Amino acid sequence: MPIDLRAAREAFDASTDLTVGIEEEYAILDPATLELADRFEDLETAAAADPVLADAVSGELIASEIEIRSGRGEDVADALVKQREARRRLFALVERHGLKLGTTGTHPFSDYRDQRIIDTEHYRRVQDGLQYVARRNNTFALQVHVGVHSGDRAVALCDRLRPVLPMLLAISANSPFIDGRDAGLHSARTQTFTKSFPRCGVPDPFGDWQAWHEYVDLLVRTNSVVEFTQLWWSVRPHHSFGTVEVRICDAQTTATEADALIALIVVCCRRALEEIDAGGADGRDRPIPGRLIEENMWRAIRYGQDGRLLDLEAERVEEYDASEAIDRLRAWTGADVVLPELNGAQRQRRLIDTGATPAEVYAAAVKETLATYPAEEPVP
Repeated sequence: MPIDLRAAREAFDASTDLTVGIEEEYAILDPATLELADRFEDLETAAAADPVLADAVSGELIASEIEIRSGRGEDVADALVKQREARRRLFALVERHGLKLGTTGTHPFSDYRDQRIIDTEHYRRVQDGLQYVARRNNTFALQVHVGVHSGDRAVALCDRLRPVLPMLLAISANSPFIDGRDAGLHSARTQTFTKSFPRCGVPDPFGDWQAWHEYVDLLVRTNSVVEFTQLWWSVRPHHSFGTVEVRICDAQTTATEADALIALIVVCCRRALEEIDAGGADGRDRPIPGRLIEENMWRAIRYGQDGRLLDLEAERVEEYDASEAIDRLRAWTGADVVLPELNGAQRQRRLIDTGATPAEVYAAAVKETLATYPAEEPVP
């Protein structure tokens, strides 16, 4: 759909703070080999007969990927109830079709050149516009939408979350492999996606809706974009839903990790909005420079929670252990969020250190996924 900035502003004017929507991307797998299997259309057709999945299932670029969406939840608890039911139904549907699902940020060994982009107008446009960049992007993510009342507050929230994004990435990193090899990274997904796509990664601070409006209008006037979703920033105001969408996290291997990350993102948004409403959008006289945030982004990509980050909120910037990121966010937000000591990338890298192959590491991750996401029987 063409970009309608007036309608987008109206969506935020009508929005409610802290409603929540969840999007999770899964790899569709051959159960014998755990290779990617291009069966999205079959699953989409079958899902249309399910009263929950008919609305929850969506395509995401390649035919070996499937996404489920919670829809609008009145708060994070409501959204998680909806998403868990959709998960249970999806995993049951996939099993009936003789397939499996995987949840890591990249597939370790399936060749991106063998994947087929799904045939929709949107993805035809993406493929035509980006060519290799689109075809190369076989990645899987967790995205969270948080409702924000007013466009100015939504833009201010995006600005405030900029230095938080590398912390969330370090916590959620879950993709050490690419192209059948150990990439030596903790989030190969982020390197593949955010460093290749245009208008991606950590955005500049915009300050208010008018500045955002002028930027998007420039892109439209100069034929740079024709639809809103071509702005792939890691945090962005979502024009259709009146939400701020946080897009920095890798897909999570276990449901408990996904649920905790979702709750953490929502409480970060809540705390940031409190600061904005109190008159301090980012706690500094000026926004943190992008070059410093990018330093932390690289550290999160390369080392995840095994590395060190820069304390960008301190008067004098110093390093700290990235494993402390979750404690720092808990202290900032007051959240009581529990995550494993080792995240997905760390667990995989520990197996790599024992000499396990990419196939063996991925098999262990898929086993974890199947033990947690479809933990209950689908609701009839």
